[in-house]
Amino acid sequence: MEVKSETVGDALVVRPEGRVDSITSPALEAALVPLADRAGKVVIDCAGVTYVSSAGLRVFLTAAKTAKSKGGKIVLAALTPGVQEVFTVSGFSKIIEMYPTVDAAVA
Repeated sequence: MEVKSETVGDALVVRPEGRVDSITSPALEAALVPLADRAGKVVIDCAGVTYVSSAGLRVFLTAAKTAKSKGGKIVLAALTPGVQEVFTVSGFSKIIEMYPTVDAAVA
């Protein structure tokens, strides 16, 4: 699991690549939670995420809760149709905001 990040406007954009499953989710959590531990908006660009398991969903939920507790916010952007379906079916789309593009999420 490779995770890159950059600042775009007032937001931190995080770009994970690959599958987010029980094997790779610890690496994503190790990269994402410290970034969410700051106040401000964190946009997770999911364009490079090909699969999300229940372990991956837990990482996103943990990061969102961490951000909220610090006065920040985590949003998702550019989800592939399969990944978006996982978030929708699981009900996570009601917990974490999702945007069609990174630009829309940053705005």
